[in-house]
Amino acid sequence: MTTVTSGSTTPQQTRPAVAAKPVRWAADAVATMREGARLRLDHSAQSLWRVDRVITGIRDEGAPYAAVETVLRGLGAYAGEVIVRETGGEWWTTGGDHWVRTPDGRLWDPIDEARRCYTGDGSLRLLCRDATGPG
Repeated sequence: MTTVTSGSTTPQQTRPAVAAKPVRWAADAVATMREGARLRLDHSAQSLWRVDRVITGIRDEGAPYAAVETVLRGLGAYAGEVIVRETGGEWWTTGGDHWVRTPDGRLWDPIDEARRCYTGDGSLRLLCRDATGPG
């Protein structure tokens, strides 16, 4: 959605309000990884290799899910932001869950995929590959 702000002659991109929470969660995850793990995340599809490895490391340390739930939510939201930026998609919400809808109409759940990574059943890198590939 493009709007023109008051006193401005150039259009400015705005994001739907539904994106506010996952965008904030993703930003928090980027800051946490930068400060705590000295890991720079640049919102590229390639960076999701590192995110998958971080989640594997957390799982291998035996951290209980309750202790890492917020981190996983943030890393999933980060992956969602990568998909949004790579595809031109947008965040959707229903029943408190946040999804990414790609321009081809498909829905993706990167936050749940991060949880699945933690259990050894998922991959944010592969989710992004699937979301950005042909539908």
